[in-house]
Formats: sequence, structure tokens, C-alpha cells
Amino acid sequence: MTTQLTPPASTSAPASPGVEAPAPGASAAELVARRRKGYSLEGDFYTSQEVYDLDVDVVFSKNWIFVAAAAEIPEAGDFVTVDVGKASVIVVRDDDDEIAAFHNVCRHRGSRLLEDKGFVGNIVCPYHRWTYALDGSLLHAESQPPTFDKTCFSLRKVHVRNLAGLVFICLAPEAPADFDEVAKIVEPHLLPYQLDKAKVARQVDLPEAGNWKLVMENNRECYHCDGHPELISAYFPIFAYDEEDITPRLKPLYDRYTKAADALAEKRREQGTPLADHMQLDTRQVGFQLTHLPLDGEGKSFAANGAAVCSKLIGEVKDAAFGDLSLHMQPNSWFHFLGDHAVVFSVMPTSPSTSVLRTTWLVHPDAEEGVDYDLEALCTVWNATNDQDRVLVTNTQIGCSDPSYVPGPYSMVEDQVEGFVNWYVTRLREHLGVEATA
Repeated sequence: MTTQLTPPASTSAPASPGVEAPAPGASAAELVARRRKGYSLEGDFYTSQEVYDLDVDVVFSKNWIFVAAAAEIPEAGDFVTVDVGKASVIVVRDDDDEIAAFHNVCRHRGSRLLEDKGFVGNIVCPYHRWTYALDGSLLHAESQPPTFDKTCFSLRKVHVRNLAGLVFICLAPEAPADFDEVAKIVEPHLLPYQLDKAKVARQVDLPEAGNWKLVMENNRECYHCDGHPELISAYFPIFAYDEEDITPRLKPLYDRYTKAADALAEKRREQGTPLADHMQLDTRQVGFQLTHLPLDGEGKSFAANGAAVCSKLIGEVKDAAFGDLSLHMQPNSWFHFLGDHAVVFSVMPTSPSTSVLRTTWLVHPDAEEGVDYDLEALCTVWNATNDQDRVLVTNTQIGCSDPSYVPGPYSMVEDQVEGFVNWYVTRLREHLGVEATA
């Protein structure tokens, strides 16, 4: 798990008073070609309109992206809309209780059909009342000639997958095929949580004054976790550390972590979930990482000292002290599943220097606010952590935009940041036809 840094070239040593910052204004192809493994990206990756357009057209439109928890649309007719650049997609639960996705564009003259989220019996265009069933088929179009064939004007479908209660879409004509392989690995870990039947307790959209990649990179490491006092009160702050990375200062903490990990492994056996963790962030197109880690203290949830935040366990989880199942899916999502609730996160780009982080808290469908959980207490840790990270992302966006910024080396505990960045650069390199460097 330790990143092997590329030795600095004699002509491009790490930042020092005599090193010149890369000249701004390089093309995306030039940026991709000269990206150094083990180093942060050049500033133009976070500020360039050309790079942003590529991010939307290549990364977000040709790969599977996480867009919603299935629990957001529990009944037939429930829908959410998702904006991906200029595209808009309707994600709806149909009459067969399946989740479908369609381009949010009327087949008549292109009007947007639905906004935001809600419930519909049928999908009716607000312009000329063309009416579609929940499976996308055209039911009604007024004043058409006898030769008009409704079957030719169904809504255009978008690839959609429901992975144990997590909804992903892909806008490309041909979606990456290895999603099924990843689902086969991940799904057995998720089944005990029964996310499809969960209840949305709260959802918060947090505008970020930073490029979407900075939000993701920040989440991929705990090098900075001393700045998250609420989170580390329950969470061992040695995320991504191997034993050889442990300093004398961290040794007592690491010993406590090892003991808790052994106890959690036994509970995973009793629950019947797989024991193996997985790290395939940049070795396949549907990159992902899955770990099931113990929590500190009581080991139950994200409250202080690992205490529970909901008295009713989620899904079919048998033991409240079931640790934190953490899942990261490239390019835009991460998830935490605990014994008493789940928190799911998605990041969507909105401009070269802005993005939106959506956080959704899920609990057992029978859990009652005020009885089984206090909503503010349920959300305290991640509301605080997200806001603390928002400041870090804002400052990094400002710094990366500074003419003096020179990419710096990742530490030995930032290998998952490198995994994210390498996956991302690989997607651009493949699209642009840029040869990989050694």
C-alpha cells in the first residue's frame, strides 16, 4: 500500500526556491503526458476549462458514476434527476419495482421533462403534454398523423445498475463491462445492510469552492485527520497506514487498532460476510477499494468514543459493534456502512473550480427520529468533517491556482490518492491517445 515515488529528475527536482512553477496554459494532452507518478497534479488540472470539459465528457460521461441511494426512490413513480455537465438524467423506480434511467429530454422538441426530485404517475412533458410511462415508452402525443408510430419515440435510455441499494448510471453508448465483476465482489459485503429497504434520514448538498478532484483526493487520505476531532474520536486515524508506516508516537494506537480488528474479524465470520478486503483503485476501469475496519472505543458508530447514534441496527446486521465497511468507487463516490446506519457520498463537478458534495444518511426503515435516533446527533460527525474538509479543499484550490504552485510528492500514506489520480490520468490518456511514460 506504500506509494513508490518516481525519483526526482535532475532537471525537475521537488519544490525549492530555485524551481520554477510549470507555465500555465498547457494543453490537456501536454499535462497528461508530463504527469509524474507519485506527485500531485499540476495546477491546470484544477483550473483549466479544457480539462474540466474533458472531465465531464470522458470521466463522468463514459464511466459508471454513483448518483443516488435506491432508498431515495422507494416507491414506483419516485424519481430523482441528475445533472452531468449539460446532460440531465431521470432516475425513476418503475411499476415493476426496478430502477430505470432516461435522458431528461422530451422526444418531441427537447424540453426538459422533470426537475429535482419527486413522484409521478407518468412522465409528462410540461410543454406539449407528451406522456411517457415509467418504462420510458410513449403513451400519448396529441394531434399526430395516423402514420405516427409511438414505439419510435420512447425516452432514450441510460445505463443504470442497482448495486445492493446503490444506484450507478453510465451515459456512454457502451458502459464499462467490468462493473459486473466488481459487483460480484462488492455485493456480498453490502447485503447485510439491506440498503434497498433503508430510510433516508437526511440529505445535505455542500457546495465546494474547489475542483471535484480535490474533494476526492482529500477523502482518499487520513494524513490530515488530526484536523477532524469529531471523526477521530471514533475512527482510528491510521487510514492507509501499513505496519511499517507506524511511528513510535502511533504505536499504542496501532496496538489498540490491531486488537479491535481481530474482534471485528470474528464478528464478520458470524455475520457471514466475506473477510477479504480489496484494493483495485487503478488496475481496472471500474476502480474501487473496499475495507472493513474496526472503530475505536465501543466500536459501534461515529459518535464520541465509538458509541451508537441509532438504537435500531440497520438491515440484518447482528452486532452493533460491526465496525466501518468503507467503499470507494471511482470516480465520484465513497461510502461508510456501520451497524446502526450508513452514509453515502457523491461528488459532482459544476465548474473548473467548484463542485457539490452530496451526503445522505440511511437508517433502518422502522427507525423513528426522536425515538431511535436524534437527527442532529446522527449527522454531527460528517457534517463537521465535511465542513472541515470544505475549508481544506478551498485552500488547496486557491493554492493550486497560485502561479508559484509546484506539484509535490505524496507521502507514504497517500497511496490511495495516487490510486485515484492514476486512474483519472489513465482515462484521459486513453481518450487523448497519449503514450504512458515509464
